[in-house]
Amino acid sequence: MVSYMPQQVMQADTALLADTVGLPASLSQLLTFDQTDLRNVRRRPAKKRPAKKKVEATTQPHHIVQRGTKIAVKTIDVPSSYKGVSRIRQYDFTHRDVPAAFDGCRIAFVSDIHYKSLLKEQGLKDLSRLLIDQKVDALLLGGDFHEGCQYVPPVMAAMGRVNPPLGIYAVLGNNDYDACYDDIVREMERNNIHLLEHKVDTLKRGGSQILVAGVRNPFRLKENGKSPTLGLSPDDFVILLVHTPDYAEDVPVTNSDLVLAGHTHGGQMTLFGRYAPVINSHYGQRFVSGLAYNSKHIPVITTNGIGTSKVAIRMFAPSEIMIIVLHQLKD
Repeated sequence: MVSYMPQQVMQADTALLADTVGLPASLSQLLTFDQTDLRNVRRRPAKKRPAKKKVEATTQPHHIVQRGTKIAVKTIDVPSSYKGVSRIRQYDFTHRDVPAAFDGCRIAFVSDIHYKSLLKEQGLKDLSRLLIDQKVDALLLGGDFHEGCQYVPPVMAAMGRVNPPLGIYAVLGNNDYDACYDDIVREMERNNIHLLEHKVDTLKRGGSQILVAGVRNPFRLKENGKSPTLGLSPDDFVILLVHTPDYAEDVPVTNSDLVLAGHTHGGQMTLFGRYAPVINSHYGQRFVSGLAYNSKHIPVITTNGIGTSKVAIRMFAPSEIMIIVLHQLKD
């Protein structure tokens, strides 16, 4: 048997998005900003600027991240032997609350499969094969699994075959609440997939633990507008799993260290990957794809997902899986 592993082809991407380690005590309360944009800044003669403007420049919500966090991202092209997935986006996520036992832990995140849309039978098989070949320790699923109730069993069976050592955890999307809810719950139970509807589960490794919390129907804020993370300890490392990134701004998600979301499809059809004319977010381009921050400086990573809705076309919004590699922050 020949196993085709993704070629580790790194493209030019954002790296070292936040680092507040080593600040002097007098600056311990300050946060840092994303310095990657400085590559394109031209040097100009020094001139005095009002102090107020400098403070404002360091407090832009989409640039600030909580103290004790480093994030780096790279893109890995997926070989053509895997159908239906164009790339892997790998985020090396370093945080002070990650236990030493979880250093190097690989967590996959997959959302918006929408089977069958662009993703067909061979693509679904290759998706589970790709996740297995990536040797992930846990698999997180972000919802919108199907385009018809008859497709629910094969999707859940394919995800169940990944069988990572720390388990599979999922939330549902708007498509899943609109149709086939009972089928999805039944097939998840059959394939040992843990559904987190305003619940928190524990991932244990080497005598330590991290927490994964999941949001029930984030579009119904009247019933579900209280985050399941509110009662958790700030000392735990907490991943919040939610279908739409808007939830992380709509309501307080206190104690979350990382929010993972889908729903936007990366814009699905964009202008050269820079602008999405139509996007499923009431925050415009802010959370369309990749790394952003909510107004409380919590990292929110939104995946392009796998499938499509309405029109089975992607343009400059590649289908992808995400791999989060955890690292413990060391002084």
